[in-house]
Amino acid sequence: MRHQKKTIKLGRTAEHRKALLANQVCSLIEHQRIKTTLAKAKAVRPLAERMVTLGKNGSIHARRTALATLRQKNAVRKLFDDIAPRSAERNGGYTRIIKLGYRKSDSASMAFIEWVDMAEVLEEKPAKEAKAKKKEAEPKPKQTEPQPTQAERAEPEKEEPVAEEEQPAEAPPSTEEPKPKKRRWFGRKSDSEK
Repeated sequence: MRHQKKTIKLGRTAEHRKALLANQVCSLIEHQRIKTTLAKAKAVRPLAERMVTLGKNGSIHARRTALATLRQKNAVRKLFDDIAPRSAERNGGYTRIIKLGYRKSDSASMAFIEWVDMAEVLEEKPAKEAKAKKKEAEPKPKQTEPQPTQAERAEPEKEEPVAEEEQPAEAPPSTEEPKPKKRRWFGRKSDSEK
């Protein structure tokens, strides 16, 4: 019997489970809301609430305890500076789980886990901006002429090779060499950018 053993194991070893939950809590701290499976959300909730309780304490010992669990300095800093002060009046229940239904691929129950005292941050706007940047970065090749139908293809086949030979003769050759792309490696500036 498993009486009084409420650890949600998630089908992982203890080390893997601890790392997974710590990363989920760090993502929750960073993004204010994460979408995950319902089982993981229920496993993340106790750890996230324990971290907020440490953040409300605010001592050096509490900060070091949170850092030992989460292993990310930026997440611990944001937890102690932003999230814990917002939840100062609450005595628990810092997170909420919102069920979303089932994932299409494997029918896993999905859910949002978010802070109850969440700052009004919408994640959809940055996602739209990222999509717009991708579209600007990768322009699609444009077709200059419409595609001919099968009846039209049979007649102009003889004329197409002549048209292709004329195009390179009309365009003047480029004398400029293409400039090399500026590359950034892990946020460092190259010698030419300094």
